[in-house]
Amino acid sequence: MSLPRPTAALMRRLAVAALVANVGIVVTGGAVRLTGSGLGCPTWPRCSAESLTTHPELGIHGTIEFGNRLLTFAVAIAVGLAWLAALRLRPRRPDLVRLSTVLLLGVPFQAVMGGVTVLTELNPWVVSAHFMVSPALIAVAVVLVRRTREGGGAPVPTVPSAVRRLAQVALAATFAVMYAGTVVTGSGPHAGDDRAPRNGLDSAMLSQLHADLVFLLVGLTVGLLLALHATGAPPRARRAATWLLAVELAQGGVGFVQYATDLPVALVGLHLLGAAVTVAMAAWVVVGTQERADDPAGSADEDQARLATV
Repeated sequence: MSLPRPTAALMRRLAVAALVANVGIVVTGGAVRLTGSGLGCPTWPRCSAESLTTHPELGIHGTIEFGNRLLTFAVAIAVGLAWLAALRLRPRRPDLVRLSTVLLLGVPFQAVMGGVTVLTELNPWVVSAHFMVSPALIAVAVVLVRRTREGGGAPVPTVPSAVRRLAQVALAATFAVMYAGTVVTGSGPHAGDDRAPRNGLDSAMLSQLHADLVFLLVGLTVGLLLALHATGAPPRARRAATWLLAVELAQGGVGFVQYATDLPVALVGLHLLGAAVTVAMAAWVVVGTQERADDPAGSADEDQARLATV
């Protein structure tokens, strides 16, 4: 007995679930660091030399760290289901298969990077690299969500090429802001464990650099929003840029308050969530600068599939 084919609506829901899972792992990973549980499981892939899982001797930190490792399987399930749906979807959508495959491969890669951070005792540069995998996967997940809402044909620009490049530059600036934020964190107090080394850089100087990059990003976004309105871009693209600006301003406000109040854990966690949402919105703006119609070849595949079931 063959399983029923997934519908386009199911594919969309699974793509959204994969996006939410990748955003969620950013928040839970931040919780591990903010609670000082980064070395709660002192080795990898086992939790300790004696056990694959946590045990009472490791205390609450072991439970938190091992719990975050288990959540990786939840991300794998969400992404894996989206991948399976993309494989079985008709008409065939090679673009959805490629994007979901990247996400699927990203899960074990992210896990290995997490293992390296433990084995290097939370080296701040390794922690930064580990973190930056998440925004990359979030951006891919956003593209996947967008593609499930349109056809599989060739992309058709909805804005002038200069405006699209500006959107891409804003996305690149978002990644620069996020990486600078990880370097600031590497010089600050929330190391993830009392034994973890710091990068030895000046926190005040790095915070100023991070703020300067935020100002640059906000400026690019304001310019992009004005350009979208001036060129008559579709409402979808203008709304995305408006939301991006709103998220950036909110994120900047949280960042300023947390810096002025000596980095309280709750605000730092909220700032991490905001970072994930910011990169998602920046990617959504980019994908909103073009659209795709139905692929004639895909329609032919669908016709053949229907004939085969007659």
